[in-house]
Amino acid sequence: MKELWKINNPHNDDKVIDACSIFGAMDVSGKAFSGTGVIKAISNMHDRSNGLGGGFAVYGLYPDYAEHYAFHIMYLNEAARHETERFLKDNFYIVHDEIVPTKPTTGIINPPLFWRYFIDIGKHKPTEMADDDYLVDKVMTINATIEDVFVFSSGKNMGVFKGVGYPEQIAEFFRLDEYEGYLWTAHGRFPTNTPGWWGGAHPFSILDWTVVHNGEISSYGTNRRCLEEFGYKCTMQTDTEVVAYALDLLVRKHNLPMELVAKVLAPPFWNDINRLPPGKKELMLALRQVYGGLLLNGPFTFIIAHEGEMIGLTDRIRLRPLTVGEKGTMLYLSSEESAIRLISPELDNVWTPMGGEPVIGRLGKPLPSHKEPAGALR
Repeated sequence: MKELWKINNPHNDDKVIDACSIFGAMDVSGKAFSGTGVIKAISNMHDRSNGLGGGFAVYGLYPDYAEHYAFHIMYLNEAARHETERFLKDNFYIVHDEIVPTKPTTGIINPPLFWRYFIDIGKHKPTEMADDDYLVDKVMTINATIEDVFVFSSGKNMGVFKGVGYPEQIAEFFRLDEYEGYLWTAHGRFPTNTPGWWGGAHPFSILDWTVVHNGEISSYGTNRRCLEEFGYKCTMQTDTEVVAYALDLLVRKHNLPMELVAKVLAPPFWNDINRLPPGKKELMLALRQVYGGLLLNGPFTFIIAHEGEMIGLTDRIRLRPLTVGEKGTMLYLSSEESAIRLISPELDNVWTPMGGEPVIGRLGKPLPSHKEPAGALR
């Protein structure tokens, strides 16, 4: 088993109890904006973190390479990089590659090497195989079989930046104030039952799916076994990883809309299902029967993102906080209202969503408060 956390965790500890912070900002008009405000907002929740993990996801990040998959890869040594690059050249066309720009940052200790690769699949894959399936398979192969390397971001026109440190330290280290995107998510982490290490920080990602999480998934073992039946390999040593793969399975492979995905991950209680009208009741029963292995137990709030969409979702009884704010075409999701108000003091709308009900922002669509709550069972 890879044990990078022992090298990269400056506290040499896998459990320092504190809290988690999550934040998301999206301009539904598609206009790109600097991450300065998002960094300021997540920094405002510094006391909810402890320096064992911080990270960001940015969408609309690489307009010059928008049609190419962008791999962000961390290496512990040059030998791992050379082996991985041989693998990449055997299985993809590398359009461009470069070291990820970083700068020395107080509190960031012994970081891995970071490279990014913009790639095409071309004729490498079997003709009957979808491009995304091929890419997921290769990412899983690298992460499971090549030592001292992890692909931690693999989508198009987006990227993940994460590591061991407070979020504001990670932002400084990766020079995120120099980037723009139409959607940003951020996380300040403490590990509940999993080690703090560079690959284990949030966001977790596959293709363009990213997840930041406040809470704990006690159903991880069941969820992992279910996903392994579909070929996913969990290698990041933390519970949240299963959520990214579940989203890829349910939306990309099984074509479920996000409103129903929410009912798989955070389904209504049996008593509530029994009170539903015919049709809706049968649908909820079918989801529980088919996807029971992906039901998430434990307290959680997620901010989920992929191309053109940002989603907030809590567990059914809201054991972790989530606040929604809107200003003009901007949608904000946050652990604390104070973080939103810090960068957007005069909000048009602010509210707390119901447990298990997704809040969905989509490019070119009305903000969530302007329509019936997404996924509501009425």
